Amino acid sequence: MRSYLEFEKPVADIEGKIHELRTMSEGDENVDLSGEIEKLEIRANETLNDLYSKLTPWHKTQIARHPDRPHFKDYLGAFITDFTPLSGDRYFGEDMAIVAGFGRFDGESVAVIGHEKGADTESRLKHNFGMARPEGYRKAIRIMDLADRFDIPVITLVDTAGAFPGVGAEERGQAEAIARSIEKCLNIRVPLVSVVVGEGGSGGAMAIATANRVYMLQHSIYSVASPEAAASILWRDAAKAKDVATSMKITAQDLQQLGVIDGIIAEPVGGAHREPAGVLADTGETIRSALEELGGLDGDALRQQRREKFLAIGRNLA
Repeated sequence: MRSYLEFEKPVADIEGKIHELRTMSEGDENVDLSGEIEKLEIRANETLNDLYSKLTPWHKTQIARHPDRPHFKDYLGAFITDFTPLSGDRYFGEDMAIVAGFGRFDGESVAVIGHEKGADTESRLKHNFGMARPEGYRKAIRIMDLADRFDIPVITLVDTAGAFPGVGAEERGQAEAIARSIEKCLNIRVPLVSVVVGEGGSGGAMAIATANRVYMLQHSIYSVASPEAAASILWRDAAKAKDVATSMKITAQDLQQLGVIDGIIAEPVGGAHREPAGVLADTGETIRSALEELGGLDGDALRQQRREKFLAIGRNLA
């Protein structure tokens, strides 16, 4: 069964009726409800188009968090072959919120690093809902070190509400691990391409997204903190999250205008979870184009381009 967001209730009601009519039609060969089903399908599409033509930043936040949205493993299966995951940070242990390793993209070796939220209760607990501990970021650093040593491009896929804020994570140096990971992103001498495919939350996202090219899916979000956290910090009232989401400029459209990201990957009406195959293919094509463009730059030029890109953010704003 498809999961619906709160603002999608009008569509849910219509599609629920379509399901009922199809069940009735399949149960009795003498009942032809195809005409009524077709009318409802048209109405459902029109309603969905209307809803998605006037999305607010809070609606986009909900879409970015949709449980059926494609996850890291889906992107991995779509355009990475021969993937070999590497585990552990060589300091403390393994963190499953960040999956990292090496594979092939269009037949060429690449390093792939990304947040995995999980698709059901068991996998979400296993991957800690995509919220990485320090060892996850230190693992990412280890993979980037190897990629740099062997001149292998790096692809990162971001989807996290933020780094895990638990006591143990703080005791093991969460802030330092994030800072070191950002530093590593800035200093490697190979192409680094990042895509925010769902949530890009705080330093937990920035740790692996300080890239030569940063892209976002159309209904993804990228922010210094979640709207709920920002509302709690500023007003001690998480209920103000809807208003904060607008003020924080967290949507792909806002961030492209501000120069924070380099491009937007389109999603179908209804979000990436309604037609994932097309979104996965388009994401692969965007990464392919970016790697081809960056492939002509040497290590010094790649580092300099990255440095200038992030120093320029905000400079030209009125």
